[in-house]
Order: sequence, then C-alpha cells, then structure tokens
Amino acid sequence: MASEHAADVAAIANDVLAALASKKQIAQFSSRPRGLNLSDAYRVTQALRAAFEVRGEKIVGRKIGFTNFGMWKAFGVDAPVWGYATDHTTFDLAQTRTVKTADFAEPRIEPEIMFGLKAAPAADMTDDALLDCVDWIALGYEVVQSIFPGWKFTAADVVAANGVHGRLLVGNRHPVAPRKAQWLRELAAFEVVLSCDGAVSQKGGGAVVLGSPLNALRHLVDLLAKDPHNPPLRTGEIISTGTLTLAMPITAGQTWTTTASGIPLEDIVVRFE
Repeated sequence: MASEHAADVAAIANDVLAALASKKQIAQFSSRPRGLNLSDAYRVTQALRAAFEVRGEKIVGRKIGFTNFGMWKAFGVDAPVWGYATDHTTFDLAQTRTVKTADFAEPRIEPEIMFGLKAAPAADMTDDALLDCVDWIALGYEVVQSIFPGWKFTAADVVAANGVHGRLLVGNRHPVAPRKAQWLRELAAFEVVLSCDGAVSQKGGGAVVLGSPLNALRHLVDLLAKDPHNPPLRTGEIISTGTLTLAMPITAGQTWTTTASGIPLEDIVVRFE
C-alpha cells in the first residue's frame, strides 16, 4: 500500500512537471478519484525539488503564497502555502526588464517583499531576532501561473503545483543592519500602488501580508518545523513573502509599475511581451 501511495505522489509530480513544461492546463488533483490532501501535496513538493535538482537546477529559495487574506475566498484557500524557487526561475529585475507571457500558463503578477537570509531562522523567534536573520530586503515581482484552468483549485492543488510559482524578479537589495528598527516599523505600515500602462490597478501594502511580510516569513519557518519531508530554511535563501495586492492577470504588451511609500524601496517596472 505504501509503495502504491508513493507512486501516486511521483505520478502527480510528473504531471506537474509536464504541465509546466508544455504550458497546458490539467484537471485539479483534488477532483480526481483518489483526491489529494495537503500533507501529501507537500510530499509532491519534495518530489519536485528532487526533479529540479536532477535536471540541473539549484534551489535558491522559497515563495510564500496566499499570505493576503483578501485572496483566500477568491481562490478557495484558507492558509498560506509555499513552493521552491530555483536559479532557472529567479532573476534580478535590473537585468530582466522584459518577460514573455508565453512562458507561463494563465500568468498573473504580484508585487512582493523579498528577503535574503544571512542566517537560518528558527521557530518562535521574536520579530527582532527574526529580522536579524535577514541580510537584505527588496521589492520585486513574482509571476504566478495556474496549471489548472480558470485559477480554480484547492490549497493542496496549489502546493502540488509548486505554489503556482512562475518567476521571481528581485529588485534592488537593501541591507537590513544599518536601520533594523525602521524596517520593523515600515514593513507593517508601508503602502504600494500597482499600475498597468500608467493606470492604477491595485493598492495594498505590508499590512495585507499577514500584518507584515515578516509574519509571512515566520509562518513559513513554523510550517517547515512541522514538515517531515522538506528541509528548513538555510543561509543564503531568497524568500518571497506573498503579494502586497491582489494578483492581477497579465497580457503581452503591458508594462507594470509598483510604487512604494513609507519605506525606502525604489519603484519597480517590468514589461511583458
């Protein structure tokens, strides 16, 4: 029975990899006869990591998804989830100003706070201690995608699909150490405006990410502490903490801009073709 169960996890991972490669959408795993629960979905995550590494990709960090309460009801989830980011999906925005929409299945854009870790965080850390583990802070974008038609899925489906991760675009990196106390305050209070082709699309900020992007990092640390299949965070990882606004559909020809206020992070711009 155990081997049959393991084969199901491997089969789901293979289906995910094939869908991501072909950009062709597939039926939700949760709707299939045997279904899929959240615990087994994170076993798929483990299998995906192994597959990424076998084909030569290096794990460079994690993306946290659905940290914005406003997205839970719309997308049928009830808690944050996470997936892996690799050196094939993570780029500095300064060198990647244009992105091809054809590289993704039903893509959407999310402005996010990203952390670079200089130490491995532990569960139950204070805000101060947790931020001590962060080397730098950046404003960037995650391009997310759905291998399930119409962005219809359960939390388990999202996890199995590697957290609907498509690409991380990391903006300018700002060191934490010189102004740690200010960062703590600003992360919870700053605001952003997301615009498309010069017109305001969405407004949001740090407070919609579980109260602060730092809380999203803590949530991930706590999840991994209870995860028997996936490793804890390590020094050097990049953590994308979840969208600061609603995730917006993107099409070729658009230019998206995010402006932050109340925190010293530069505007970020990306064009899609």
